[in-house]
Amino acid sequence: MKQTQNIIVIDYNGGNLASAQRALIAAAQTINLPVHVQISNNPQQIMNADRLVLPGQGAFADCMDGLKRIPLLLETLEKKILQGTPFLGICVGMQLMAEQGLEHHTTQGFGWVKGTIKKINSHGLPLPQMGWNELNFIENSHPVLQGIKPKDHAYFVHSYALYDADPHDIIASTEYGITVPAIIAQKNVIGTQFHVEKSQQVGLHLLANFLKWNTSFP
Repeated sequence: MKQTQNIIVIDYNGGNLASAQRALIAAAQTINLPVHVQISNNPQQIMNADRLVLPGQGAFADCMDGLKRIPLLLETLEKKILQGTPFLGICVGMQLMAEQGLEHHTTQGFGWVKGTIKKINSHGLPLPQMGWNELNFIENSHPVLQGIKPKDHAYFVHSYALYDADPHDIIASTEYGITVPAIIAQKNVIGTQFHVEKSQQVGLHLLANFLKWNTSFP
């Protein structure tokens, strides 16, 4: 019998948490994986999690402030990442993985990947980028991409993106006036600029891959 995975969706009093929870449960069902998916900001529950997911909605600074207001949350999150716990950041949750964000004012990020979150120079295309856009990547170049095809579409809603990243951390991109990092990966952490929970079959497939991901790769 497969052991039930304990998944925590990190609650920072932001939006989109329940939809991420539902998407994770649905993704687990597609691979017949028993999971317990809980929305929590309790440090002890986070310490006991097998995998962590941080959705993000709104401004970089507001999300970081929300995390900081919860006692011991950032310290616990950092400890879990250093222990090798798989982590998925979604939209602003991905952006927080960078060194800093410039939305409203300069805000320090987690610093797990190189780069700065800046407003997209979309060369006249409307902001926010809102809607479906294709993903560009080398097929099967990372475990979370297995079974997803280059040019498959995902759902984006954002005006800011990761600049000055380490190219090795970018495992998928999209085009919106410029080349925008769409998925980043560094050791045991993954981030998607798009909303996996709104990306239908592509999103469910990626979430299922995340739930199976052995973070000893690469």
